[in-house]
Amino acid sequence: MTTTLQLGLAIGGGLVLVTVVAYNTWSARKNAPKQPDPVPTPVEPSAPDAERRDPAFDGEELPPLPTPERKPGMDALIDVLAPIALEHPVSGDAALAAMPPTRRVGSKPFAIEGLNVASQQWETPVAGQRYSQLQAGVQLANRTGALNEIEYSEFVIKTQAYADTVSGLPEFPEMREEVARGRELDQFANDHDAQLGFTLRAVHAAWSPGYVQQHAARLGFVPSLIPGRMLLPSSTPGMPPILGLAFDAQAALAEDLDQSALREVTLSLDVPQVDRAEQPFVRLRDTAAVLAEAMDGSLTDDRGYPLQRDALDGIGASLEQLYDTLDSRELAAGSVLARRLFS
Repeated sequence: MTTTLQLGLAIGGGLVLVTVVAYNTWSARKNAPKQPDPVPTPVEPSAPDAERRDPAFDGEELPPLPTPERKPGMDALIDVLAPIALEHPVSGDAALAAMPPTRRVGSKPFAIEGLNVASQQWETPVAGQRYSQLQAGVQLANRTGALNEIEYSEFVIKTQAYADTVSGLPEFPEMREEVARGRELDQFANDHDAQLGFTLRAVHAAWSPGYVQQHAARLGFVPSLIPGRMLLPSSTPGMPPILGLAFDAQAALAEDLDQSALREVTLSLDVPQVDRAEQPFVRLRDTAAVLAEAMDGSLTDDRGYPLQRDALDGIGASLEQLYDTLDSRELAAGSVLARRLFS
């Protein structure tokens, strides 16, 4: 009897132990971060001498590559311009050699341009060219604020030193007028800047970095140089990305990425930086919806409140008004001037 009882207790204890282990295993799997789908192994050709075929286009011509955007130049709309009169044309080599070591005045970009004798176009000096006129400029405002009196004085000193080196005579606009212009432009920029952010939060299981990256890559996102950040490239080479996607950088740098758990990712849009024709808000909205469904996530604003359809519609309508206002001020979203002002 004792032996039978001991055997029964041993069997019962074993069953309990198996149940506990099974539960712990199930719980661990349930709470583990979701992992990316395994990447299929490429299939090698069955025969070593299998014929390789290049893609055929049925005689159609490939579309031309987009023309790279001209390097941004100075503009009186957002820059203080100081012409530098020259007795004789100067070479691009001399103009470059006289450049100051830093191209900033305080927190504002500083630049020198020359009127090319051959092309009659203003450009940043190039070696081997000749220039009949020069001009110096400093930006009136950017996201750090408006040009102030101290920065304007630094601009005058830097420009005068450059002009002396190239034997030129600078002419400066009146400081109070330019500083006032900078304040007005800065106020306009503050009133019409927009940087949107949507947060995608995990509803149940957390995500691994690889899981997030795989789903984002399927929508066209590519890794950036910053850990934990991906970008949706513009359709035009050299232009700013349409959208950004970011998650915890420490999770992206963890030794074991499979065990690194993410509970949220952020999708962002820098409105003035992206051309209106790219339909960036529509892309942001659609991307967020697709990722939320595919990754079992919920969409919220940066304060954690759920984003409903009517709220998204209201944001879209407000953005259309913002685009119209920027267009009327010759600062269209995605343009050279807008990207410089809102940076």
